[in-house]
Amino acid sequence: MSTDKKIIQEFVLEQDNELRFEVESKNEKVYLTLKSGTAEIFGTELVKAKTYEFTSGAKVAVFTWHGCVVEVKGKTDVIYIAKETPMVIYSNCHAALEIMRTEAEKENKRGPIAMIVGPTDVGKSTVCRILLNYATRMGRRPIFVDLDVGQGYISIPGTIGAVMVERPAGIEEGFSQEAPLVYNFGHKAPMSNVNLFSILDEQLASVVKERLEVNKRTRASGVIINTCGWIKSAGYKQLLNSAKTFEVDVIMVLDQERLYNELVRDLPNFVKIIFLPKSGGVVERSKSNRIESRDQRIREYFYGTTKNSLYPHSFDLKFSEIKIYKIGAPALPDSCLPLGMKADDHMMKLVLLTPNAGLMHHLLAVSFAEKEDEEITTSHIAGFVCVTNVDTERQIITVLSPQPKPLPNNILVLSELQFMDNH
Repeated sequence: MSTDKKIIQEFVLEQDNELRFEVESKNEKVYLTLKSGTAEIFGTELVKAKTYEFTSGAKVAVFTWHGCVVEVKGKTDVIYIAKETPMVIYSNCHAALEIMRTEAEKENKRGPIAMIVGPTDVGKSTVCRILLNYATRMGRRPIFVDLDVGQGYISIPGTIGAVMVERPAGIEEGFSQEAPLVYNFGHKAPMSNVNLFSILDEQLASVVKERLEVNKRTRASGVIINTCGWIKSAGYKQLLNSAKTFEVDVIMVLDQERLYNELVRDLPNFVKIIFLPKSGGVVERSKSNRIESRDQRIREYFYGTTKNSLYPHSFDLKFSEIKIYKIGAPALPDSCLPLGMKADDHMMKLVLLTPNAGLMHHLLAVSFAEKEDEEITTSHIAGFVCVTNVDTERQIITVLSPQPKPLPNNILVLSELQFMDNH
């Protein structure tokens, strides 16, 4: 479906208004231009007279503090002006964090460590983006930590990671992804292997703390942590665990009073817990939307975006050149276990795999572990390759890789995530 550029709409936004629109149709493109006044998208300022392009899957909110006129070209699925928006509340949260940063700077202490929590589809990652953008606009250098393995904003789904944010996110392409620290979890949800998630969570926290010690500017700027929407039973315990591990000072709870009250009850008094409303523009995604969004993230990892194309490489690897591991072995009945070993220990067991047809379309994380007996499970990763062919006769696997041969390391770790390369 080609873009119907004949659809041109002009919107006059008053003070504290927000223009919200969605682009759902495949191959559809929508163009946005700020004609007059000032406006921002999730905390990033729009440049007057510059045209921004949005494609399928985009959910956009143009907010203005003082009023503006914007032009929208192309076919949107939903478009309207909202007069009620939580942006002023989110801005107040930023102001409170900024006061904490200024105090930290004076005393050469660590700035605020803030965690955004709530159920799925309440706009947690958007609030993170707004707070990070406002911080960088003040000249700060905060660290963004992403614990949402379902979507993967720093790398791809199935990972957790951290990145220092030095400038506001680009309107179309998001934050610059230079030198992120990424750990492979290998599943779409933390409950798939809670033990592994906890260990990676602790590993990431300790590295983030080290980075805060090294860089004075980042130390005062603090950390913004995005979490996943798993907030019940074991998921709630994991949230508490993450809050303790990262030594958070502030927790912002989006849209769920019950979670807010539980955290107030269970966390020490020095942790500030704030209840925030979600934006009226946030919509619940269907299961198919989530799957599509994950596939899109992985496709962009290898091929880039329409604005910034990447050209991945395809090459063969001999079975003898690589070692492929899987984290987690099948559970054994208690009667078969060595004395004193618990049944859940199998979830952390490293299993060496013989390459086979079952690896087809799976992602493999390229580990930074130097030796096989080193903690492969807790080592951060260089990136991913995708298995596109397995030839057992010739003892060769073919992979799609963002960079040419050779791989940075020969130790690869299997992810349950798959990518069907249809290029």
